[in-house]
Amino acid sequence: MPAGQTGFDDVSFDLVSVQYHSLKAGHDYGQYVRDAENAGRDDIAAFFSDVMKQDAERAQRCHQFLKELGQSQ
Repeated sequence: MPAGQTGFDDVSFDLVSVQYHSLKAGHDYGQYVRDAENAGRDDIAAFFSDVMKQDAERAQRCHQFLKELGQSQ
């Protein structure tokens, strides 16, 4: 999407998009963890916890990149 349509450059838009989707998925994964725990599948719950952590780290990296881009503009 060109900057003219959003007011943001493509890289910023892309980072915001990845950050949003990572945070949204992380929220959903919390339910997946509970579902697996309720099913007695601690191994699957641990997998979902790992995935949730990865998304949180991904969102944090996006936040840092966006901060850097904001300071350079």
